[in-house]
Amino acid sequence: MKRNTSHVLVVVFVLAFIGLGMGAYAWSGLYNIGADDPHWRLTYSVLQTVRDRSIHARSKDITVPALDDPTLILKGAGQYAAMCTGCHLKPGMQESDSEMRPGLYPQPPNLSQVHINPQDAFWVIKHGIKMSAMPAWGFSHDDATIWSMVAFLQKLPDLTPEQYKDLVAKAPPDEDMDMGQGGHHHSHGASAGDDHDADAGGEKSHEHAHNHGNAAGVDEHAHAEAAPVADSAISMDGLKPKSVPDAEAVAQAFHTALQTADRQGVLALLSPDVTVSESGETQSHDEYASHHLGEDIAFLKAAKITPISLASMPMRDTAMVGSEADIVTMKQGQSTTTRSLELLQLKRHGMTWKIVSIRWQSQLLDKPEGE
Repeated sequence: MKRNTSHVLVVVFVLAFIGLGMGAYAWSGLYNIGADDPHWRLTYSVLQTVRDRSIHARSKDITVPALDDPTLILKGAGQYAAMCTGCHLKPGMQESDSEMRPGLYPQPPNLSQVHINPQDAFWVIKHGIKMSAMPAWGFSHDDATIWSMVAFLQKLPDLTPEQYKDLVAKAPPDEDMDMGQGGHHHSHGASAGDDHDADAGGEKSHEHAHNHGNAAGVDEHAHAEAAPVADSAISMDGLKPKSVPDAEAVAQAFHTALQTADRQGVLALLSPDVTVSESGETQSHDEYASHHLGEDIAFLKAAKITPISLASMPMRDTAMVGSEADIVTMKQGQSTTTRSLELLQLKRHGMTWKIVSIRWQSQLLDKPEGE
């Protein structure tokens, strides 16, 4: 009996010693939490197993609906293009094409190359994964929208880059892309002379959930009065059409990339030190790329865009390019027209121009009856 008691005491002492040692190690700060310092192979393997088993245990009883509906797949294509490509890539997209993905640890799966169990995919999209870059989209998207993404994921690995672009271009307007915030209107300038008919993919606008302030008369929310102006109104004084044709061409390419969900095309035109300003709030390149850009692309998926003007002005090694456009969006069968103002500052880098500053303001021209 005494021998058994002694064995128990030894085990308790050893466990207590190990616990104290682990606590001291954690408290010391010796562990490197940086994403650029990988786990030990054993640690990574254990965490990966815990993650996979946790997901499967919670997803195995989920009932999977029919996922071969073309409408559902198209809806999911639009969602994926707006929200997922920065981390999970798309057909034809290389690791080096993403500014966010190389710095993520653990690395998210390249969903353009792997097939994911639909039950697991639904659970992960809805609930997210702790201590990773995967958010819980269930807070802002309903189950039907999440299933549309799952449906698209079943097709994604088998798509060519051309087929992927075609599906995204045909993706229907989706009011759920407003992140559940209730009809916020945000708009960007469109380049003069662009063809914005529906057949050319011109209906490329969307509502999303940014709390953007704007120039006087701007619609902050669909059911609220405009907020006071947070910064000075954009002025087009001194700008003339075709004063700096090369800079205007970059502005046009920027608009086109936004309107066609070409995330990498947008980022390629931005200088690393670009600032994006709206409603007195200024975002850096990385802040814009990681959050706001996806919402802008989602917004620009369902609107009728009518360009009004595009003009520029040389300023030594920089240039200013301003544009105006009317953007009509539909919500619950009613249209809203917004005048979009954009002012870009570009700087010459060798033989090319890069955008170093973006300012947007939007003025509400009309809104649905009863508001």
